[in-house]
Amino acid sequence: MKKKQHVIDRIEEGSIAWELEIEPGDILLSINGKEIGDVFDYHYLIHDEYLEVVIQKSNGEEWELEIEKDYDEDLGIIFENGLMDDYKSCHNKCIFCFIDQMPEGMRDTLYFKDDDSRLSFLQGNYVTLTNMKDSDLERIIAYKLAPINISVQTTNPTLRCEMLKNRFAGEALRKIDRLYEAGIEMNGQIVLCKGVNDGEELERSIRDLTKYLPYMESVSVVPVGLSRYREGLYPLEPFTREDAREVLATIHRWQAECMEKHGTHFVHASDEWYLLAGMELPEADNYDGYIQLENGVGMIRLLLDEFAGALSALPESGEPDRDTPHVVSMGTGRLMAPFLEQMAGEVQRILPNYTFHVYAVRNDFFGERITVSGLLTGQDIVAQLKGQELGERLLLPCNLLRSGEEVFLDDMTLDELKTALQVEVDIVKSSGQDLLDAMLLRRERTGR
Repeated sequence: MKKKQHVIDRIEEGSIAWELEIEPGDILLSINGKEIGDVFDYHYLIHDEYLEVVIQKSNGEEWELEIEKDYDEDLGIIFENGLMDDYKSCHNKCIFCFIDQMPEGMRDTLYFKDDDSRLSFLQGNYVTLTNMKDSDLERIIAYKLAPINISVQTTNPTLRCEMLKNRFAGEALRKIDRLYEAGIEMNGQIVLCKGVNDGEELERSIRDLTKYLPYMESVSVVPVGLSRYREGLYPLEPFTREDAREVLATIHRWQAECMEKHGTHFVHASDEWYLLAGMELPEADNYDGYIQLENGVGMIRLLLDEFAGALSALPESGEPDRDTPHVVSMGTGRLMAPFLEQMAGEVQRILPNYTFHVYAVRNDFFGERITVSGLLTGQDIVAQLKGQELGERLLLPCNLLRSGEEVFLDDMTLDELKTALQVEVDIVKSSGQDLLDAMLLRRERTGR
């Protein structure tokens, strides 16, 4: 078998590796005499106070380094391959898979279906457990890796096989028992499909998953995303307002029971359910510390509260311009637009010299049922904002861009969008303070 080469891509400045003059292009050969299979092995082996690390330099010379450090202290090494191994693709044919609902002609990486448990620990991805070997499970338990995020969908083994189109999907649920018995922290996710795993099946799933408390720390319930490219796929239907209210009634009932018995709400509805139902978002205390934030659970509530805190700190956080007229525009998905309008109104009441235009961009690319900002394309933004009053700056959320790059989902670059709209664009981070700073054009004046 060909030996893996773990090539170093970057070194964090000021880190242990930086002080030892380890450099990009160097190759990690071993730690404490053991070869590294993948990122699981690496993170397990570096959690020690004394390490013997062997590095191969670009000229072929081998360095044997003795390192004394704190137990949990990182070395500061970033590898070319984040997994330090090949990525494991998904072999399921899930009836709700969004990748199957994408049009042809997009970049290849967007069609890759991952179901790699290692990405659960590195990036928070959710995995079905169907592609996890017993050896993978044993390493997770031995290395005490946590938390692991699990796409449960249903605890009905027969239904799970049908939903994932995998005859081993029901049997894979037993891996949750082994993780629970080993005390491994977990989070669960249920992608809810109308007429499939809702109603009594949702009741069953929540009931079954509460048995894994406290190691199953939370479960999110999110509605299936339906694009307009579903020809030949399983005939799923969108949820109605009444459906959403029924789902929330179920979740709220279980939250009350879990809070009384276990001191946690445990099961959470994503923000979309409340907006579809026309109901108020819960207060911050209901989200148990925002465990499922990346799943869209509590994201809007957190932003609203952070923004309110930042606004109340004016002028302590920096005196805003109260004299010069300013016009600022904001583009977002239809889901978030009403809340941005609300926050813009709050700023204008305090600072009437600022005018804000909020544009809810319709998702023509994937279809109008997709309302989140993260799936908007550059072409839809340009088509709908061209000719609109955009003012001095157009603010766009950071989740529109490919991670680490200035490229939209459809491969349009940020520069191409600026040229097409003839406006300066600020990409805004997700916190309320970042949003307020961008709205008040502070980055333009301070260079931040």
